[in-house]
Amino acid sequence: MEIGGVALSLVVLIGVALVFDFLNGLHDAANSIATIVSTRVLKPQLAVAWAAFFNFVAFLFFGLHVAMTVGSGIVAPDLIDDAVIFGALFGAIVWNVVTWLAGIPSSSSHALIGGIVGAGIAKAGFGAIVWAGLSKTLAAIVLSPMSGVVLALLLVLAVSWTFVRATPAFADAVFRKLQFVSASLYSLGHGGNDAQKTMGIIAALLYAHGPSGAAFHVPLWVVLACQMAMALGTLFGGWRIVHTMGSKITRLSPVQGFCAETAGAATLFGATYLGIPVSTTHTITGAIIGVGAARRTSAVRWGVARGIVIAWVITMPASAIIAAVAYWVAAALF
Repeated sequence: MEIGGVALSLVVLIGVALVFDFLNGLHDAANSIATIVSTRVLKPQLAVAWAAFFNFVAFLFFGLHVAMTVGSGIVAPDLIDDAVIFGALFGAIVWNVVTWLAGIPSSSSHALIGGIVGAGIAKAGFGAIVWAGLSKTLAAIVLSPMSGVVLALLLVLAVSWTFVRATPAFADAVFRKLQFVSASLYSLGHGGNDAQKTMGIIAALLYAHGPSGAAFHVPLWVVLACQMAMALGTLFGGWRIVHTMGSKITRLSPVQGFCAETAGAATLFGATYLGIPVSTTHTITGAIIGVGAARRTSAVRWGVARGIVIAWVITMPASAIIAAVAYWVAAALF
């Protein structure tokens, strides 16, 4: 069925992709605002508006390398069709909703990657996978939180040395102001990396519906629609996950909040530049653990952190299984 010459399935799936992007913003809003809220630099309502703005304008600062990886570097683009995209989105959305309701900061990014992989394998077996793209995404599961931990530790040490003679009140006042900068940078990195994943999905759909021989690219309207959907999702917040990220793992001061956000932002900027779709949840959790461990290892609630890591491990296989089942259902209908 067509509407004005455009396949109805294409319109519906683009709508579903934007719903996922909205849920991504909703689910991952806490990643951008947890530290600045937990340090009481901004109230939650102002913090989500602040984060949403920088989520939206991120496309002005980054290329589209992550979108190209997701759209053509995980599953061979020639194998992608409506059923594959439906399966991928369904698997990611279901897992996002389950973990959001449970207040578990799992990765929307890896839920989507797992969905693509599951649907792709369900269609064409393991030969559908582009291993170069998938392998660097899998490596980032370990490397992005480790980068957050290491950079946060180094920043805490550098800041402690620089402000060794400062009074606690002076340092607190300075870093309350600097947290506006670090939170902005982190939200920028979040919008730059995460929104591009949905851009890649929609671009893959357009490629599948386009004329034979057309080049894979991401139109400007797709960029703007995805950034807007993520920003709107962020505006609605994710208060259950804010509580876990901002206080259950470790208690944060403005100095520690600044170090965690800056470490997370640096990791996201580097990954986006390299075209690696990383998890913002993994990254900021690693950074928060890093600043907590810099104080003392007992400052980190390792039981909570362990539960989060378990959620990370099962995210990709769980969303992949859901996506595979959804693909088989969709293939019978499309």
